[in-house]
Amino acid sequence: MDEIIEHSEFGARKENKETILITGSSGLIGFSLIERLSKKYRVVGLDRLGPPYPPLQAECVNFDITDEKAIDAAMERIRYGYGSKIASVIHLAAYYDFGTKDSPKYQEINVKGTEKFLRQLQDFEVGQFIFSSSNLIYKPTEPGTKLNEDCPVEANWGYPESKIQTEDLIKEHSTNFPSVFLRIAGVYTDYGHSIPILQQIKRIYEKQLLGHFYSGDVNHGDVFVHLEDVVNAIEDSVERRQEIPDQMAFNIGEPTSPTYQELQDTIGNLIHGKDWETYEIPKPLAKAGAWTRDLVGDPFIKPWMIDRSGAHYELDVSRAKEYLDWEPKHRVMDTLPKMITGLKENPDQWYAKNNLEK
Repeated sequence: MDEIIEHSEFGARKENKETILITGSSGLIGFSLIERLSKKYRVVGLDRLGPPYPPLQAECVNFDITDEKAIDAAMERIRYGYGSKIASVIHLAAYYDFGTKDSPKYQEINVKGTEKFLRQLQDFEVGQFIFSSSNLIYKPTEPGTKLNEDCPVEANWGYPESKIQTEDLIKEHSTNFPSVFLRIAGVYTDYGHSIPILQQIKRIYEKQLLGHFYSGDVNHGDVFVHLEDVVNAIEDSVERRQEIPDQMAFNIGEPTSPTYQELQDTIGNLIHGKDWETYEIPKPLAKAGAWTRDLVGDPFIKPWMIDRSGAHYELDVSRAKEYLDWEPKHRVMDTLPKMITGLKENPDQWYAKNNLEK
């Protein structure tokens, strides 16, 4: 006689937990966010078919954000399994490529894909829509002058331009639910993962001649933020969704920005025990060199990057402190020793984990 298996009457839909929907759920931020939020919420991940996959704490629903029929099918699966009420939608899915200044995918995925996704959400009871934007949408500033959320925006390449357009799109289309814009700085971890920092470390570790030259002002710098602090900011946004005014933007980054020279010297000392000599070169010369190298290979530094080298960003994060009770607990300059330790202890593993070629 076959054994009778009794199934629980309480499936995921009947759990006494609110539902969170995360797009781009298998990415760096999405993966960590699921591990955090699943302790309190039912989390559903939306992402492309195939690896990598989100952690097991979330159901993975495959969808193609460029295909409205695929989005509709994914949302019907969510409605069937979890109902039509979603506490928060966290929209992380986006296209990003350092290798190209402009790509049709910026419009196809970031802008038009979000528009299609928003249309499908109109049939759901959404408590909040969180959009992961970027600090790169701002017009660069000068050292000592911080950028607040009301500062002018200015995009000089495809990625930040798509973020500006998508913010405007959400303001226009998310009329049925409140929206939040998190303008996130360059994300790093204890092991690396920030592409600009990784490339800087790589050039110095390998003692590349190119690593001694920079086409921008070495006393300017970018703003960064640790992955753990980003996850904290998103969690805080979800927890305080009833209190945050609609369409409010928050800067999510560290309050101080290390200069390019400070990064160079710190990395040089950590790896080679001395400051790393760095020389500024004229942009036309740097662009000619980048163009030549691009003809014979696939270098990280592309000619279009030369124009924006030396752009300076400093963020005022006081609004996030006021409304989210959030402030970063990490500093990139304090984390660099951990990154370099990982590199020194096992270079092959460090390169592989950070998707770098030796």
